[in-house]
Amino acid sequence: MSRDDMIQYDILGRGISNPLVIGAMYEVPREKFIENSQKKHAFDDNPLPIGHGQTISQPYIVALMTELCSPDPEDIALEIGTGSGYQTAVLALLTKHVYSVERIFELHQDAEKKLSSMNIKNVTLYHRDGYDGVPEAAPFDIIMITSAPVEVPESLFSQLKNGGRLVAPIGSLVQELILYKKENGKISSETICHVQFVPMIKGIINN
Repeated sequence: MSRDDMIQYDILGRGISNPLVIGAMYEVPREKFIENSQKKHAFDDNPLPIGHGQTISQPYIVALMTELCSPDPEDIALEIGTGSGYQTAVLALLTKHVYSVERIFELHQDAEKKLSSMNIKNVTLYHRDGYDGVPEAAPFDIIMITSAPVEVPESLFSQLKNGGRLVAPIGSLVQELILYKKENGKISSETICHVQFVPMIKGIINN
């Protein structure tokens, strides 16, 4: 698979239609966020291991979650689960600023180095518990959770701006990707599809 194949078959071919999202998926070099042993699979539509029991999501899911967020160039985004930094980079191309939280220190460090090497400057990375979010930078137009809680923490709903969108995989053994919207202080939800993510875990890992 090449990047062109990924866009043709797994992005356009599976119904992603936002031209800005498609452009970001083409522009961000996924191969730079993948371990050397996995680089031959960089453009396959599969999740890949990044260490510490974590994965980089498959390209279609990255594109789908990004499109569901309806990103705007003036949006401020919060990502829970920096992981490899790939989804962070995609969001950074489409929004004004991305705040991203990672609980595993080594992944946080690696993502920081990768994003810096690509001269992506409109991101602020934190090593902290994702359940806390980043209240000092709230409210957010977009919140994206890239691991699966059983339910969205109330602390994150409280950091979502009125008119904001939150996308998250919800559940334990069986998970559903859900789009939440906040209007007049009330949360509505729409179930999109079945997915499988690593669980969202409280606490931090320092080494």
